[in-house]
Amino acid sequence: MFVCICNAITDHQIKETVSAGASTLSDLQAQLGVATCCGCCKDLASSFLTAGNNQQNSSVTAGINIGN
Repeated sequence: MFVCICNAITDHQIKETVSAGASTLSDLQAQLGVATCCGCCKDLASSFLTAGNNQQNSSVTAGINIGN
């Protein structure tokens, strides 16, 4: 699914970047360009960071935390 339409960034790309060590929105912005144009994807992109930190307890589906 496309998360950032302006830069054609998908959820898969964000998940890979978080798995590779990105831990802040600034990291995602620097590495992918997500949330650097209109900013509409900022909250959704940030939710992947939270999910990455809590990966053992939950999963992210379309930006919605499911789990503990």
